[in-house]
Amino acid sequence: MWLPIAFGVLFFLPVGVSAQTTNSCLDCHLVLDPPQKVSREEAAKDIHFQKGLNCTSCHGGDATNDDPNIAMGRAKGFKGKITRAQVPALCGSCHSNGSYMRQYNPSLRTDQLSLYVTSVHGKLFAHGDTKVAVCVDCHSTHSIRPPADTQSTVNPVNVAETCSRCHGSADYMKGYKIPTGQFNDYSKSVHHEALAVRGDLSAPTCTTCHGSHGATPPGVASVSAVCSTCHVFQAQLFDASPHKAVFLAMELPGCVTCHSNHLIAHPTDEMLSTGAGSVCVKCHLDGDAGFLAAQDIHGKLKKLEAAISRSDQILDQAESSGMEVSQARLQQAQGRDALTKARVTIHGAQVEQVNSDVQTGMNVAEATYQAGVAALAELNYRRKGLAVSLATIILVLIGLRFYIKHIESPSTARHGDSST
Repeated sequence: MWLPIAFGVLFFLPVGVSAQTTNSCLDCHLVLDPPQKVSREEAAKDIHFQKGLNCTSCHGGDATNDDPNIAMGRAKGFKGKITRAQVPALCGSCHSNGSYMRQYNPSLRTDQLSLYVTSVHGKLFAHGDTKVAVCVDCHSTHSIRPPADTQSTVNPVNVAETCSRCHGSADYMKGYKIPTGQFNDYSKSVHHEALAVRGDLSAPTCTTCHGSHGATPPGVASVSAVCSTCHVFQAQLFDASPHKAVFLAMELPGCVTCHSNHLIAHPTDEMLSTGAGSVCVKCHLDGDAGFLAAQDIHGKLKKLEAAISRSDQILDQAESSGMEVSQARLQQAQGRDALTKARVTIHGAQVEQVNSDVQTGMNVAEATYQAGVAALAELNYRRKGLAVSLATIILVLIGLRFYIKHIESPSTARHGDSST
């Protein structure tokens, strides 16, 4: 693939040299057709250009001279187009130089090239495969933005789409013997929902698991380690479980066997059931110890979930009636925590451990339910008391009314007169 003028705005000028106000490169290239076209607006948004970039930093030549014979003269060091084969070394000439890069961004890593040569991309590239990804495929050419920029091709929100430009194309990936549905699967996953929908930038994307410059596919031996960088407690439980040794012996990747890799759905209790959503039945046959254990755990989780729901309902009823149940609400959160913990503990595949968490939650759910019952009983008591009070008041008012009518009646008045 030919990349004409690929690095017109990629690298820094020597320290102390500012961006040229005159740029004959852009004066010409802004009127050309793509991919030769490079506008001033596009260049101005490039992070390298903002740091003092000039087209000649990569292409050589003299951008201050309007004479093409001089500006693109060999005497001025003009290199012309940058081929794909030259890209990694050209980028690395600056980005691998710690002393040079420190002047612009002391925190920027300078091991990108050394990582790239160890990656699947880098190894294939070293053997002459120029179809594999090089720097410009991921970072673009003349409009490179820092990763924190939401419009950057390597911003976490955009990484998956960037990778899919190659890995989602069946035609482009033909001959590599790897699937091309990863992006489609990832787009439906819980990780993508967290990142793209909820805006959680800590959620995994392609580079989180595969690396970026040192990109490599996680194998059976490493996939659990990749997942455990985020899911630490689950990994510890799995390592202590009877599944660990069995999975290793059968060369099954731990996490992926149950959760898959790119299409990771929201985990549900039904994964432990014996129905359509079960993952346990993939290995365990009806009646064996694992099958029965999964069935037992599933039943207990559903029982705790139902108990919490039952408690929620009565607390809702009491609260909507004006009763104070805030303390029970706080306690109820502990029951939900116990349910969450039990759902994590299943990775240890130990029924007793799950039972312990479930029982803790059941105790809380029962206590909060009784608090709701007590609140409704108090409400009923208050209503009865109010009814008695109202009845008493009404009777008093009726009696008072009769008394007033009695003392105001004519016979009462005459009796009073005669007595005088």
